[in-house]
Amino acid sequence: MTLPKVYSIPAGAPFVDMLAAGIMERVGGDPMALAGVTVLLPTRRACRALQAAFLRRSGGQPTLLPRMAPLGELDAGDLSLTEEELPDVPLDLPEAISPLNRQMTLARLILGADGLSATTAQAVRLGADLGRLIDAVWTERAGFEKLESLVPADYAEHWQVTLKFLRIITEVWPAILESTGETDPAKRRNLALETQAALWQAAPPPGMVIAAGSTGSIVATTELLAVIARLPQGAVVLPGLDTGADDAIWDAIAGDESHPQHGLSQLIHLLGVERREVQPWTDAPEPRGARARLIAEAMRPAATTEGWRELTGVEAAALDGLTRIDAATSEEEAQVIALLMRHALETPTKTAALITPDRNLGRRVAMALARWGILVNDSGGQPLAHTAVGTYLRLTAELVASRVHPLALLALAKHPMAAGGRDSSDFRAAARALERVVLRGPRPAEGFDGVLAALEQADRFDHEEQQEFLRDWLIDIGQRAAPFLEALTSETPLADLVRAHVAFCESLAADDELTGAERLWRQDDGEEAARFVHDLLDAADGFPAIPAKDYPALLDALMSARAVRPRYGLHPRLFILGPMEARLQHLDLTILGGLNEGTWPPAASADPWMSRPMRRDFGLPSPERLVGMSAHDFAHACGAPEVVLTRAARVEGTPTVPSRWLLRLETVLKALDLDGVIEERGACWLGWARGLDEPDRVQPVAAPEPRPPLTARPRKLSVTEIETWMRDPYAIYARHALRLRALDPIAADPGASDRGQIIHDTLDAFVREHPGPLPHDALDRLIALGRERFGPLLRSHPDVWAFWWPRFERVAGWFVDLERERRPRLRPLATEVPGRLELSGPGGPFALTAKADRIDRGPDGLVVIDYKTGTPPSAREIELGFAPQLPLEAAIAAAGGFSGVDKADVAELTFWRLSGGDPAGEEKPVKGDPAQLGEEARAGLEALIAQFDDPQTPYRSRPRPAMAPRYTDYAHLARVQEWSSGGGEGE
Repeated sequence: MTLPKVYSIPAGAPFVDMLAAGIMERVGGDPMALAGVTVLLPTRRACRALQAAFLRRSGGQPTLLPRMAPLGELDAGDLSLTEEELPDVPLDLPEAISPLNRQMTLARLILGADGLSATTAQAVRLGADLGRLIDAVWTERAGFEKLESLVPADYAEHWQVTLKFLRIITEVWPAILESTGETDPAKRRNLALETQAALWQAAPPPGMVIAAGSTGSIVATTELLAVIARLPQGAVVLPGLDTGADDAIWDAIAGDESHPQHGLSQLIHLLGVERREVQPWTDAPEPRGARARLIAEAMRPAATTEGWRELTGVEAAALDGLTRIDAATSEEEAQVIALLMRHALETPTKTAALITPDRNLGRRVAMALARWGILVNDSGGQPLAHTAVGTYLRLTAELVASRVHPLALLALAKHPMAAGGRDSSDFRAAARALERVVLRGPRPAEGFDGVLAALEQADRFDHEEQQEFLRDWLIDIGQRAAPFLEALTSETPLADLVRAHVAFCESLAADDELTGAERLWRQDDGEEAARFVHDLLDAADGFPAIPAKDYPALLDALMSARAVRPRYGLHPRLFILGPMEARLQHLDLTILGGLNEGTWPPAASADPWMSRPMRRDFGLPSPERLVGMSAHDFAHACGAPEVVLTRAARVEGTPTVPSRWLLRLETVLKALDLDGVIEERGACWLGWARGLDEPDRVQPVAAPEPRPPLTARPRKLSVTEIETWMRDPYAIYARHALRLRALDPIAADPGASDRGQIIHDTLDAFVREHPGPLPHDALDRLIALGRERFGPLLRSHPDVWAFWWPRFERVAGWFVDLERERRPRLRPLATEVPGRLELSGPGGPFALTAKADRIDRGPDGLVVIDYKTGTPPSAREIELGFAPQLPLEAAIAAAGGFSGVDKADVAELTFWRLSGGDPAGEEKPVKGDPAQLGEEARAGLEALIAQFDDPQTPYRSRPRPAMAPRYTDYAHLARVQEWSSGGGEGE
């Protein structure tokens, strides 16, 4: 029997370059002989890297290359012999079912399972989990027959429920595959590897066969490697086998699944070789051997860490080219990494890569590099759901599923892909106009008809033709969406629903130059979206109708698994790679980012099906094995010429713990009296990154002090605006001089102001209907008036029915009881009555306006009442003039300024607090003589008018912070948060 031929390339050496050099040595330097060599590598990216290595060796000259194939993706085209040559080896392998087809089929089975209640999106996600379990079982060759014996029947009732559910994949799923003639992707991969092993074992190929870079994490791959190692011209080349560890450490590694060398130790054992029998692939000296020994020492198995007490054999040179950077936040970490990568470009031909499992960090770095106009090659790509076309697909679904919710309508109408047969900028302009005219404020009724009805009632058009234009615009969108709406609201199979959805997307995407298909399916994201739709239509065949509300979530769940990777315009020397994609890559600068526990190594995800002991008994890998694979990626990447280790102390505001590998490295460096060395090298990069966006000096912004000319200053204000004038003059400037008004929220839910307005209107109507003695059923009549005015909200907002209505009923009872007590001595004179008082100032006449909630006539004079559903002002605020509403209304009444109310003395000013709590209502008379309060308020107002008639008087924001209003629409415009935080508020 041929002895296995197993070699290793050190972690610090450029793997593909050393591999290419060794192949050239073995073929005698004959370029023509390369065509007869077969090389199997872990990934397609590794194959491309080896091609580049041969190109570098040839100096860029054309050359023949070995036949290369990825180990885990062998297919029928990669099999080296034919059925005629070896009739005993079956080559007709079944096709693998597409992942999406399997996911949707499993989801359909889940939806039909007894006793399981799940939405369509949940079923799709569960289908993906089941698919991963199936692949894991095939990868480990565990066999589903072990499931029944994992837990005794007398225990764990929930496991019996799980077993019943898993019959989907143990009984139903195999029957489905048998009927279609397909197989699972992992089983198809196993069959390809097993077939290739059988072919080469039966008839070794004439040329050289080399399997390089694999750690044998797949059982079928290990068996193929064993065959290759024993071929006459076969060889297995391992990545970074530690040949320097003593026997005690190596024995401990064999039992420590989390060690980076554990997988290789198991592999060489299965290949039937001892570690000392593994030979170097080339005679080239090991570069950065000191670094490799340092990393190996830091990764020492836990059972042997007592060796750290007397460390020897590790030189200070091990730290050459090694840097550590601890950033404060993930944003700062991304900025530092981007700066490192940008600096690498200053050296011609230098390559750099960020290697991280943290996709958020990768996206942040890509955005940070964009400040220099650099588009980086990100192996993870961008989720389809986050691209322009993916977002457009989701928004079109949400529009119809939400029955044309205003937010969904605006989000879609403002999307760049939406054009509706017009110029896209004109289409978005129409959306903005509709937002201002109709959609700001309470939500219209459902559907396009509801929005059209609201449009007919609107009265805020910029010009006469705008209403007709917006009507035609809405009708056009509604007609385009009608078939999709009908499909979504009827019992339509999913495949037909997807077709209707795509038809609506294409129809709405058409502009005045291109068809919808031409605009929608171009660019990288459009092409990936087109493939997604094609795959979904194929997978959705036979899928039943789904609830309308589930469709957008279903799209999100499916698109989250698709990534868009740009093919052109990316920088050739910068990369963002995941740990798997980075395997065997050689780069001049390697940045290992996101080195926090739970990220690298990743936290063990909870298995939805089995506990840890159950996974072990079933034959599935433990979390420690995945940690060991991740540790091997880390240790191998640390062999690059320049290595920067980065982490963030806080991620999304949450404190983090450094990766266990960083903590181990810290411990070893302390034992060597080298702690702090690699951190010092990173300090300058942190300083430069922070300086990128740090101004030379910070100048606190001053509070605004606008001084408009007298002609721009208001000459008419209401009594409530006078209070604002006292508390926040800037708000008066913004509202009257700049003519700015706050926009209502889109599809706004009713708020406290709406409740107050409804209660005011109800009480006003009641008093108008019953100005004299109250009838015996006064409370019932008041409740009926309230129900009439609350009516639409009671039907459409359950919270109004649950919280507002009970409070109103209590207010109504209190109000009727108080009215019965007052009516014998007081007579309602007017409600919601307008008033006006002409004043003079240096700048000319000034009009004070008011609308009194209610004025009664009593034996001693007028009683001015103000309804308050909130908190009335305090007596001190009234005394100081910061709540002048009622005193100014007294001044207007004393001057006969209220319509229909004769001039008379004011006997009482009072607030009626209508909270509906305990107590339900409360009378709060204003202390002091009403006549005197009115005169003082009038004098104070005249002084205020005179002060602001001076063009040099500024309209300051919140001049007295203690008396500032609780809320203002203009705080952001005045930039209060900027200048008030500097201690300058009120100065």
